Amino acid sequence: MCGICGVVGQADEQLIKSMLARIAHRGPDDEGVHIATTSTADRIGLGHRRLSIIDLSPAGHEPMPDASGKVWLTYNGEIYNFKELRRELEALGHRFRSGTDAEVIIYAYLEWGRDCVSRFNGMFAFAIWDSRDESLFIARDRLGIKPLYYSETPVGFAFASEIKALLAIPGIDCSPDLAALDQFMTFLWTPDPNTAFRGIFKLPPAHYLVYRDGKAEIQEYWDVTFDEDDSLSEADWIDALREQITRSVRGQMISDVPLGAFLSGGLDSSTLVALMTDVADKKLTTYTFGFKQEDLRYDILEDDVKYARIVGSKFETDYQEHYLEPQVMELLPKLVYHLDEPVADPAIITSYLICRAARERLTVLLSGMGGDEVFAGYPRHAAVKIAEAYNIIPAFLSRPLVDALPGAKPGRLTALFRNTKKLARSAALPERERYLGFGTYFTEDEKRELYSGRMREAASDFDPYREHRKYFDRVVAQDFVNQMLYVDLKTFLPCLNLTYTDKTSMAASTEVRVPLLDHELVELAARIPARLKLKGLSGKHILKRAAEAWLPSEIINRKKAGFSAPVRAWLVRDLREMVEDLLSESNINRRGYFEYSFVRRLIDENLSGREDNSLKVFQLLTLELWHRAFIDETQQNQ
Repeated sequence: MCGICGVVGQADEQLIKSMLARIAHRGPDDEGVHIATTSTADRIGLGHRRLSIIDLSPAGHEPMPDASGKVWLTYNGEIYNFKELRRELEALGHRFRSGTDAEVIIYAYLEWGRDCVSRFNGMFAFAIWDSRDESLFIARDRLGIKPLYYSETPVGFAFASEIKALLAIPGIDCSPDLAALDQFMTFLWTPDPNTAFRGIFKLPPAHYLVYRDGKAEIQEYWDVTFDEDDSLSEADWIDALREQITRSVRGQMISDVPLGAFLSGGLDSSTLVALMTDVADKKLTTYTFGFKQEDLRYDILEDDVKYARIVGSKFETDYQEHYLEPQVMELLPKLVYHLDEPVADPAIITSYLICRAARERLTVLLSGMGGDEVFAGYPRHAAVKIAEAYNIIPAFLSRPLVDALPGAKPGRLTALFRNTKKLARSAALPERERYLGFGTYFTEDEKRELYSGRMREAASDFDPYREHRKYFDRVVAQDFVNQMLYVDLKTFLPCLNLTYTDKTSMAASTEVRVPLLDHELVELAARIPARLKLKGLSGKHILKRAAEAWLPSEIINRKKAGFSAPVRAWLVRDLREMVEDLLSESNINRRGYFEYSFVRRLIDENLSGREDNSLKVFQLLTLELWHRAFIDETQQNQ
C-alpha cells in the first residue's frame, strides 16, 4: 500500500519530491522518483512512497521499469491474483526480476494493453508512462477502494493518491468549488467526479484515463449488472455465496507482513474472522473498540464489545480490546487534513483510532466494509418499505405526533426519534426521491435559510443529486432494492466509506482490505434475487443464512449497529469550545457562505436538546477546519 503522484509537462525531481512529502505517511518504507524527457522536450515525473507488503526487498522499489526501460509504473494497492497472472505471463515468455504484484502489472500491460485492468482482482490505483507512444495511463479499481485524483495545473497534467500532493504544485488553483460544497452540505461528502476544489477531480471507480498529446480521455471498463437468476433455490444461493466469500477471504490474506482483522462483533466482521481463522497458520490477531458510557449518553451505539468477546472466544483469536478516549479537539483538525476534502462522518475518528492502535502489531487489517451496500443492510433500505406503511396514516394524525418527538436529550431513544423525523420528511415522496431524502442532512428548504446570497446563487442552477439520478437511470428497470444498491455502490460506498477508510488507515500507515467488495463476490450478489437480500424488513437475509455455517445465532441476529462515534456527546462537551470559536459570528460572516442567525439557531437547538442537529453542526465545523487547513493555508503560501 503506497502513495503515488506524477506530472506530464514541466516535471523535475524537486517538484515530485515536494508532492511526495505531502503523502509520506502513505509509504514510510521507501521513496522513488523517475524523470524522463519526451520528444517534444516535455518532462514527465513519476513519484512513489512505499509501504512494503509483498516482497519487502529492494527489488520492489518504484517507480518500476520493464526490462527495456521504456515502460514505467507507480502503483498503490494489491493485486490478489498476481501469482496466477504471473504464471500465465511467464508461459507467454515474460521474465520477472522480483516477487511483486507491481511487476505483474507492467507485463500484463505489455501483453494485453489497457485491457489488463479487466484481468486484475484487487484494489488499485496506478499510473504507467509508456515512452513508446508517450502516453500516460492511469487506472482505478472497480469499486473505488483506492483513490486517484487528477488536475490540469500550471506545470501540466498531474495526478496523485491524495489532493494535498497536488496542492504542492506552484500556482495550482485551490479555490473551493461552491457547487461541490452544496453537495457536501447535502450528503456530508462530495460525489465523484467532483471534489471540493475547483479543477481537481476524482477518477471514478472502474475507469481509466489516457493522457496523450495534451488531451485526456476517460473510459469506464467495468460495471456491475443486476441480472437476477431465479433458477436457483435459496439453498443453492447459500452454497454459492459461502464458496465465494471463502474464496475472497483466502485470496486477500496474502501478505509478507503481519495481518489481522477488525472485529466489531457484527455479522460482516465476524464472518471474516471465522474464515480467516481457518486459513491462518497462527493465532489471528483481532482489534475491537468501545466507547466510555459517558460518551454514549446521547447515542444508541450498540455495545460491540460484548459481541466481539463472544467471537474472539469462539475462534480463540489474539483478542485486542481498546476503549477509545480520543482527545477529539486535537485529533479532529489532523483528520480533516488527512481526508483532503470535508467529510463530516464521525466514523473518521473511530477508523483512525483503531488503525493507529492496530499498527502497534499489524500492517494489514481485513474489514467487513461493503456488506451493507452489497446485501441491503442499511436501515434506509428497509425504510423505503416502512414509509409505505407510514403513508397509510393520515397526515393530520402522523404529523403532530412526529413534530412532538424530542430532539437531542440524553437517552437511548435519541436516534430512533431522529430517524423517525427523517422518515416522515421523505415518506410521501416517490420511491427514488424518498431514498435520496433518507440520505440527506440539510434539506433544500433548510439550505435556502442557511445559505448566503453567494451560496444560493452557486446552488441555484445545480442539482446536488445529479450523480445519484444518473445511476438510478442506468438501472431503472431493476427491482427497487437493486436500484438502491447500485446507487450506493457508485456513490455512498466509494465517496464516503471507502474514502475515509483509505485516508484514515493510510494516516496510520496501515493497509485495510475489504473482502466483501471482491468484484467477483459483488457480481455474484448482483445475480441473487432482491427478495433474498431484503426479506420483509430484514436486511442481508441471504448473508445471514450463509453465515449460519460459521457463527452463533446471537451474532447473526444481533441488532444492526453502525460504524460511528458519539459525536453528540462530544459536541456538547469536548468540542463545545471549538464550535463556539470556529462558528462564531465573525468567522461565519468572514467566510461568506452562511447566514449566521441560522447557524446560531442550529447550535442552540442542539445544545438545549430541542432538536438533534449534531451532524449538521459537525458538518459546519468540519467545513471550517477544512477551509483553514487547505484554502487559507495554500493561498497564503502562493
